[in-house]
Amino acid sequence: MHDIRAIRDNPDAFDSALARRGLTPQSAAILALDEARRACILAAETALAERNAASREVGKAKASGDEAEFERLRALVAEKKDEIARLEEEAKTRDAALTEALAALPNLPYDSVPDGEDEGDNKEIRRWGNPRNFSVAPKEHYQLAATEGGMDFETAAKLSGSRFVLLNGAIARLHRALAQFMLDTHTTENGLTEVNAPVLVRDEMMYGTGQLPKFGEDSYQTTNGWWLIPTSEVSLTNIVNDTIIEESYLPRRYTAHSLCFRSEAGSAGRDTSGMLRQHQFEKVEMVSITHPDHSDAELERMTKCAEGILEKLGLPYRTVILCTGDMGFGARRTHDIEVWLPGQNTYREISSCSTCGDFQARRMNARFRPAGGGKPEFVHTLNGSGLAVGRTLIAVLENGQEEDGSVTLPAALQPYLGGKTRIDAEGHLV
Repeated sequence: MHDIRAIRDNPDAFDSALARRGLTPQSAAILALDEARRACILAAETALAERNAASREVGKAKASGDEAEFERLRALVAEKKDEIARLEEEAKTRDAALTEALAALPNLPYDSVPDGEDEGDNKEIRRWGNPRNFSVAPKEHYQLAATEGGMDFETAAKLSGSRFVLLNGAIARLHRALAQFMLDTHTTENGLTEVNAPVLVRDEMMYGTGQLPKFGEDSYQTTNGWWLIPTSEVSLTNIVNDTIIEESYLPRRYTAHSLCFRSEAGSAGRDTSGMLRQHQFEKVEMVSITHPDHSDAELERMTKCAEGILEKLGLPYRTVILCTGDMGFGARRTHDIEVWLPGQNTYREISSCSTCGDFQARRMNARFRPAGGGKPEFVHTLNGSGLAVGRTLIAVLENGQEEDGSVTLPAALQPYLGGKTRIDAEGHLV
């Protein structure tokens, strides 16, 4: 949500920032709604003052025996009461229209975000690790002998339709081990607090993080009104919804391993093979609630936390800054981490770490009380994947594949796999 005062103070800057996202100027329409709302509020306040003044004179007229003046003033009080009710209702309607218009507009990018239209304009900032040289052409994860019995797309399609997978045996255990490894790393080394949060949330929570009202078609809603979370960012960030916390309580850093659900409404025909893009998947999420002065540094910290998981697993990656045309609705700056997938011979996104400034906080009314006193201020919020579990599974399998169809597993996972180091060509942990 945008600060209407900032738009009033500098409408040209607001329009210029939106233009970087490919949007036409919006300030004139926004300010017209704001002016109409403020005019109604002023008129209601004026009518209230007039009613109060007339009310004070009613008693005087009655006491003086001026019946005509008494009746006139009593009629005026009644008239003003009706006028106030009408103006307050009109102000409420105009306020809702302004809020709706502001809620539909994306966050404004930082000046440091590169301009661009799509992912082709993203800017790489670093790489880690070297892609492995294979003696034969590497296969994709679902083509490996080691996964033949462990990834069952046919049965999953029978159960639920397309874009689902049934994991079995060693592959299911490896998937679970990855999630546990990520959680342990984030809680014991990165200082995040583990949370087991609901995956069903109310409208207000989806609105707070920006999934509603504009992107409802991207998520699933139950028949009784709950939403299945597209990411536990929704649950974790909304911990501070409609809350004033003490400055000393900041920063709050959370992590959660959860099921996530996405309709993939805008990705028809993309990544239909394998388990790269699913309707149901698991992710270890990171969320930070920070003081505004510290959110930029927190983004760098969060990005390093996600990168560290890949480094511990020995998976080559690159980190990019998303351009204005590829950045998410609520973000001011986003770092995407892309892991190397030899089966596709390319880097693919495995984590997206974003700072939202006070954009989500305004939607949630999430504030902190400054330590030195003064008026409560909006917190800043950040979120990032640490990591997408299914995509990490894909990367481990593809990067560890051997010519005989087996997969060599990262040493960091051995404590979670009973000391096992490989999945053989028959799909067994050995």
